[in-house]
Amino acid sequence: MASAPLIPASPALARVARGDLCAGCGACAALAPGRIAMETVAPGYLRPRQLAPLDAGQTAAIAAVCPGLGQDVQAAGRADPVLWGPYTDVMTGWARDPQVRFAGSSGGALSAILMHLIASGVVDAVVQTGAAPDLAIGNATTVSVAETAIIAAAGSRYAPSAPLADLAAQVASGKRFAFVGKPCDVAALRAMMARDPAIAAAFPVVLSFFCAGVPSHAGGRAVLAALGTDLDQTVRFRFRGNGWPGQATATDHTGQTRAMSYHDSWGKILSKHVQHRCKICADGTGTAADIVCADAWESDTAGYPVFAEADGISLIVARTPLGAELIAAAHAAGRIETQAFDINTLAAIQPGQRERRRALLARLTALRLLGRPVPRYTGLQILAAARQNPLRRNLKNLLGTLRRALRPRA
Repeated sequence: MASAPLIPASPALARVARGDLCAGCGACAALAPGRIAMETVAPGYLRPRQLAPLDAGQTAAIAAVCPGLGQDVQAAGRADPVLWGPYTDVMTGWARDPQVRFAGSSGGALSAILMHLIASGVVDAVVQTGAAPDLAIGNATTVSVAETAIIAAAGSRYAPSAPLADLAAQVASGKRFAFVGKPCDVAALRAMMARDPAIAAAFPVVLSFFCAGVPSHAGGRAVLAALGTDLDQTVRFRFRGNGWPGQATATDHTGQTRAMSYHDSWGKILSKHVQHRCKICADGTGTAADIVCADAWESDTAGYPVFAEADGISLIVARTPLGAELIAAAHAAGRIETQAFDINTLAAIQPGQRERRRALLARLTALRLLGRPVPRYTGLQILAAARQNPLRRNLKNLLGTLRRALRPRA
């Protein structure tokens, strides 16, 4: 019998490259091990590199799961608010262990739930993202079993990560994992799980967090420069955590630490280095996960988030019945404290997510007018979100996107 023909280059990856749509999740590398590898490209993003021709099955799988090409969300009877996506329950909370609460970026609820999942035998280990051992501002995928390892990986990491790239090895291990990833990561994983029962069995629980986008390593270097240091002098770097919201901190070889507020590090520097795909993301809130955590910011009299240091409070969203069951079990086990939360107040304390969702239709329209590839989104209520914006604001977003897209690249 003749072997299946090989495809020299993936049409899906070619479309992603033309539109600069890559999220850097690593799904394609997992689906074609040895033929696609993730590598760092300027100015410091993770991108796939095809090393060898793909077979038809690999080509089809990549086209079906790549979050750069699109995402499909179905409410399936759940509450489905325009800006926040389907959910079964929402609350605020925090880790009852003070050490875990302090280490986490927003109350430590996500870390505490992970600890419960392992202690209760729901999973054997956790696939999550922590600091890279060889790059202070970089990320590495870690497999955590001990609570100390989960705490070590706590805290937001505003840098590229490809947590799906090693999926094949994890599935082959025969273990059950909880997976923690960006919304685009979990969207790709869900699509892979729908196609492959072995992947679904390996990842019985999927968790995510609200994501404002992935900055490049150039963003991390810019933070270091603003702190008066650089990579050569830095042995440890923390983007957030150790308080709420926690400071960006760089530690040098002598143990000296330099620090910058979250407002300055994210708001003034890192957010300016976010990759293109994140600027046209329809799902920064993890609609494909079982459980999602975020910052439950307190707001000032004008309703805007307050970033003063305080004891962390997590927003905890159960997206699925399984998620709600696991949150309740973690509470009953004494891992987390929870309180009721009115989702109608969420828009005020998550203005970044709110404005990006409302602006998305205008941004996508601008890119389509230029003939640029864009993701295909279904079930994400893009039109309804745009209708929450005044016409003038939508026009401003459309023209702004046209201007940026036509600007010569450096």
